[in-house]
Amino acid sequence: MSLDAKVPAGPIADKWDNYKNTTRLVNPANKRKYTVIVVGTGLAGGSAAATLGELGYNVKAFTILDSPRRAHSIAAQGGINAAKNYPNDGDSIWRLFYDTVKGGDYRSREANVYRLAQISNTIIDQCVAQGVPFAREYGGLLDNRSFGGAQVSRTFYARGQTGQQLLLGAYQAMSRQIEAGQVEMFSRREMLDLVIEDGRATGIVARNLVDGKIERHSADAVLLCTGGYGNVYYLSTNAKNSNVTAAWRCYKRGAYFANPCFTQIHPTCIPVSGDYQSKLTLMSESLRNDGRVWVPKNAGDTRRPQDIPEDERDYYLERRYPSFGNLVPRDVASRAAKKETDAGRGVGETQLAVYLDFADSINRLGRDTIEARYGNLFEMYQRITDENPYEVPMRIFPAVHYTMGGLWVDYELQSTVPGLFVLGEANYSDHGANRLGASALMQGLADGYFVIPYTLGNYLAGITPGTAGDVSGEAFRSAEEEATDRIQKLLNVNGSRTIMDFHRSLGKLVWDHIGMARNADGLRLAMDEIRDLREQFWQDVRVPGENSTYNKSLEFAGRVADFLELGELMARDALEREESCGGHFREEYTSPEGEAMRRDDEFAYSAAWEFNGTPRDAGLHKEQLEFENVKLTTRSYK
Repeated sequence: MSLDAKVPAGPIADKWDNYKNTTRLVNPANKRKYTVIVVGTGLAGGSAAATLGELGYNVKAFTILDSPRRAHSIAAQGGINAAKNYPNDGDSIWRLFYDTVKGGDYRSREANVYRLAQISNTIIDQCVAQGVPFAREYGGLLDNRSFGGAQVSRTFYARGQTGQQLLLGAYQAMSRQIEAGQVEMFSRREMLDLVIEDGRATGIVARNLVDGKIERHSADAVLLCTGGYGNVYYLSTNAKNSNVTAAWRCYKRGAYFANPCFTQIHPTCIPVSGDYQSKLTLMSESLRNDGRVWVPKNAGDTRRPQDIPEDERDYYLERRYPSFGNLVPRDVASRAAKKETDAGRGVGETQLAVYLDFADSINRLGRDTIEARYGNLFEMYQRITDENPYEVPMRIFPAVHYTMGGLWVDYELQSTVPGLFVLGEANYSDHGANRLGASALMQGLADGYFVIPYTLGNYLAGITPGTAGDVSGEAFRSAEEEATDRIQKLLNVNGSRTIMDFHRSLGKLVWDHIGMARNADGLRLAMDEIRDLREQFWQDVRVPGENSTYNKSLEFAGRVADFLELGELMARDALEREESCGGHFREEYTSPEGEAMRRDDEFAYSAAWEFNGTPRDAGLHKEQLEFENVKLTTRSYK
């Protein structure tokens, strides 16, 4: 299958308008004849369900959680980007577009990114109208702060809980449609398979996580909004429920998986403190606005930070990247922290940490100002570490956070399976090899509120109403049977090793070999060892309990089984890409200064993998990236 991105003709500033002006529409009276399934109710799914319900479509919304308010979108604390230029510091739609393409190290599709920048301003208006309590200046105007990878202040925020407040806005909009009967909410349901009939997606098979019953749901189209796959690393900033299962089921049904090796390591996280941990805690990139990152100049210096004089501190980001300082993009800051700790200048008990110091900002602005900006983040840090960041520097270190890879989609957000649309972090389309901070919330809401209503309508206009899949038909029966057999297979192994033990072993493999730095030998080793671990899993995993009851072990077993396949595909993708770009850092391809070195002549493409049985047999398809508006240059923040 050739990859058709369906990018509209015309100048880049006109493409989205050209698309909207020529797209097919669904008559308002006909919208009530269509049913749409939305899997996932975070920012992308919640905003899509609310908007499509408001338009008159019948929506079935599914979440693995007890409430959409618990979606992982709430964890995005720092802010959301938009090009409104309220500070009058030179921002524009073009500059947001350029910063995003550059921040992704020129590995994203220009047309999608420009559309995202265009829509950004409308998102803020929508959320303000919903009552989202964005921070405001003294005069009442919305406030902005800076984030990494930009020299302007374009990030709107609600203290340190922006994701939560935006999610509440989407949730209340969706709740209105639930009350109106346009959205039917299915809580504690996990999608186990995608149903395809006549070459298009017509429904899903889901498991009721409370009683174990398998359910069949048909629709005219399926929207996948299930987030990223960072938990493949075991330790990450993601909620423990975050997983790849729904996307992986779609991949096995024919949806190509794009750039799986593009994962983001966030530099501002609470460091690992012991083997007992099951996840890590994000401390928000917004903190680098006022915090200064440093390490002792002398390796092995174990003095308390307040006892180390200024002339014996290395503010290495400010020294190395004077134009951006502490606000370099995440991939750059993460590798810089690794370089310092590898040289023996790490701090704390494990020596795998650097300092994030607010002393200068507190002295300059006052504690009250810092508390107003970051109070809840400081409180969270103190509760976890028992250290007061107003008095001593935070200790931070990189951790797995976001995944830029995901299911391949065209300009319409449609996958290679007709009728299957993918929104938010579950798709690969906007961030290239590295996501700029405060852009995840922007993409999720842009896709849900403003893109999918047009592109889905264009698809449904060609589908006869009332032709959704028959839940009693062979396709649904077969999908349910396969899902049931897989569950029973997990329960029948009855081995000796726990699910967590396998997951932890997988996490160590992918962190060591597909983490902040990668090389060919390590990636080949990872492919072999992940395959061996997967074979051991199916021979020796122990899944207690039964299928006919609430069983968290069974849930996690299915998700780890999918991670064990995804991990090998990540290694394969990383091995194939013989260059360094953004979050994909191959040690063999570095500049003399130790920076990432792209190879645009061979690798200016998105890799889309087709399922062919096993990860190492996956078929590679390439979408060549055309840069007509941005010049391919060496990314520099110096």
